[in-house]
Amino acid sequence: MTNRAFNFNAGPAALPLEVLQQAQQEFIDYAGAGMSIMEMSHRSGIFEEVNDGAQSLLRELFGIPSHYKVLFLQGGASTQFAMIPMNLLGAGQTAAFVNTGSWADKAIKEAKLFGETAVVASSEADKFNRIPDVSNLQIPTNSAYLHITSNETIEGTQYAAYPETGDVTLIGDMSSDILSRPVDVSKFGMIYAGAQKNLGPSGVTIVIAREDLISESPKSIATMLRYDTHVKNNSLYNTPPSFSIYLVGLMLKWVKERGGVAAMEQFNRDKTKLIYDTIDNSGGFYRGFADVNSRSLMNITFRLGSEELEKQFVKESEQQGFVGLKGHRSVGGLRASTYNAVPLESCKALADFMGDFQKRNG
Repeated sequence: MTNRAFNFNAGPAALPLEVLQQAQQEFIDYAGAGMSIMEMSHRSGIFEEVNDGAQSLLRELFGIPSHYKVLFLQGGASTQFAMIPMNLLGAGQTAAFVNTGSWADKAIKEAKLFGETAVVASSEADKFNRIPDVSNLQIPTNSAYLHITSNETIEGTQYAAYPETGDVTLIGDMSSDILSRPVDVSKFGMIYAGAQKNLGPSGVTIVIAREDLISESPKSIATMLRYDTHVKNNSLYNTPPSFSIYLVGLMLKWVKERGGVAAMEQFNRDKTKLIYDTIDNSGGFYRGFADVNSRSLMNITFRLGSEELEKQFVKESEQQGFVGLKGHRSVGGLRASTYNAVPLESCKALADFMGDFQKRNG
């Protein structure tokens, strides 16, 4: 297949060509059923195999302990911002947060609707260009949990190491870096992620949580917003986003075939280094937004000398087949999202384009 764009979209984002081709081959007739996976009952044996297979592969690749549940939910990570305090923030308790930028801030605002919140560390004074120091956090003793956003898609920052929280449950929004590097899942009470950056297409949200946290939800919560509803029904209480779950399964197989999560991390380091080196060696023509020690392997954010030059960069890049390099409207600038499925060739092509653009405009 020719004419594939250099896709640096922030999400929905690039999917591996091999995954798309397999989905295309199986689209009309899945597993000899005479119908597409999109047409069959989610109660069928065939779909239950797809659902269970994706769960078990995620467990294997991510090293998820046996006393954790894996759920496939809907509503995106944004619904989790509300579901978490609704289910886990009890009366007289506080939801503690580290504020690292746009997505952490949204989670904080949502939690405030349901109870007390406390921001125990923030990099807002530095325009969120770094992950704040989390080595000695003062977490309120009545905290139900500490919530972090492991990678800020918009600002391009990522935790190098996660905070130690003692007896307080650690919850991580890993929407934009799940499966991009190994994680000790047992450090977290819950990890959640929208699939549309690293795990597949939009439409399904993954929740990985300790059983004791989610096996009993408060009876006052609407049925669909209770974790225990989905635990008891293996994520099949209502019609799930079946095609999205199927594609997540294909994506997980693709990661496994490439050596698993540790191999993915090395691959991501190799390809992002091409772009970060271009920024660092440009003599100030390109300026990285994120502090060097907080740089993301998933979202590379940078600026040029003027907004006019940035607009020219975006326009010329689009003419060369690049997609998604304009920064988020809230912060401006430029951004290249380099999730697992973005090929090394795309990153090399971008580094070459950046070098050529500098030669012509430097």
